[in-house]
Amino acid sequence: MKRFARCLCLLAGLALFASIITGSGLTALAQTPVKPGSDNMKVQGHLPLGAPESVADIELEQELSRPYAYVAKARYRDNYARGMDIIDLADPTNPKLLLRWTNENDDLNTGVGGLDIKSFKNAGRYYVVLSLQFGQGPDHDLGAVVFDVTGLPDASTVKEVARIREPDMPGGFHNIFIYQHSNGTPYLITTVRGPGANMYDLSKVVSGDVEDALAANIPIPGDTGGQRGYHDFYAAWHPDTQQDRFYGGGFGGYYVYDITDVSSPQLEITLNGISGVSYGHTFTPDPNGRYVIAETEYKYAPLRIFDLQPALDGETTNINQPISAWTANWKNLSHNHEVRWPYVFVSGYLDGLQVFSLMDPKNPQTVGYYDTIMNDNGGVMDGAFGVDVRNADGLIVVSDGSTGFWSFRMDGFNGWNGTDWGVPDISSVQKWDEESKEGTR
Repeated sequence: MKRFARCLCLLAGLALFASIITGSGLTALAQTPVKPGSDNMKVQGHLPLGAPESVADIELEQELSRPYAYVAKARYRDNYARGMDIIDLADPTNPKLLLRWTNENDDLNTGVGGLDIKSFKNAGRYYVVLSLQFGQGPDHDLGAVVFDVTGLPDASTVKEVARIREPDMPGGFHNIFIYQHSNGTPYLITTVRGPGANMYDLSKVVSGDVEDALAANIPIPGDTGGQRGYHDFYAAWHPDTQQDRFYGGGFGGYYVYDITDVSSPQLEITLNGISGVSYGHTFTPDPNGRYVIAETEYKYAPLRIFDLQPALDGETTNINQPISAWTANWKNLSHNHEVRWPYVFVSGYLDGLQVFSLMDPKNPQTVGYYDTIMNDNGGVMDGAFGVDVRNADGLIVVSDGSTGFWSFRMDGFNGWNGTDWGVPDISSVQKWDEESKEGTR
């Protein structure tokens, strides 16, 4: 009974905190068809990409000389092609579809298809990795397809260079993340149907050595029953501890591993026993690795903010109490987010694009928003699916499952570099031209 009472108190506290947040700063509930966004959020471009529920995640290249965005195409309902769209943003106000790629077995495979998409650079060439998740069919074991996109904007030069299959763990890769490790190797981190997340050496993949590319598996504590252990993840270098860290959300909550030695991941911190969290979703730290944003992706759930400092100081190995929470609208839920400290850019399904500030981590404040869905079709997971930010100039892009591709500018946000905010210049954006950090250890 005491435990039940504590749970009620915590949930009530989170609800109260969320109501305070949405009532302070900018109020996301002010979105209307006449005024779909805050005054500081300006639409740059919009490109419908097909039928409703056919758009998944999004990736934006970071070099200004390569103005390309990539959108994964899924099939959540009806009979729409699954694959990838490439968009040219040379003129941000007039985005153009350069290429639509579809799996050659699309009519023979069941399942949602293209879900996540990421880009990387290796040996002077540019690549895109599309994660795929099929059910029954010839590609049940296909997890990802790798493309060489160096020759863009000439779409005819885009070429498939590799496919990653896992016959022993069929069902594809639900999510992926690409990380430039301190040893200089680009790794593709993927979900798999099984205990943990796989790490593949992308330099081997693109050189044709796919069979030998699997470098490690990052385990997840507990028995997942053969289901997918992780849902989403992030990895980053931490100069203060000279560590590469993995942050994963999934079965039982959230986990932080030291992956400096890729062959031997070490569990450092757990976030288990959190009221209302049985399975973690997206899990992203600030550039210092102290504050983390944890998502669960169920209706009425806010984004929870945790302070890992007690664990980093060695006082505990498990954190189970958030220090704050944020929501755009307590009736809805968020899907993904990108951190550019102190800002968190959220793709919020029915709430569209949302931006809040963690300048005071105990008191998150909404600072901008725009309703990309425009019409509520009744599904709580309709709307803004993915979000990305270009650090060089602050361009924001969103993929909306109902309305397609969007790009935005937020007044006063003209780019991001961590040193401008007194934090390490670390985000999901990788610095591909940097040499190995091993010499700094």
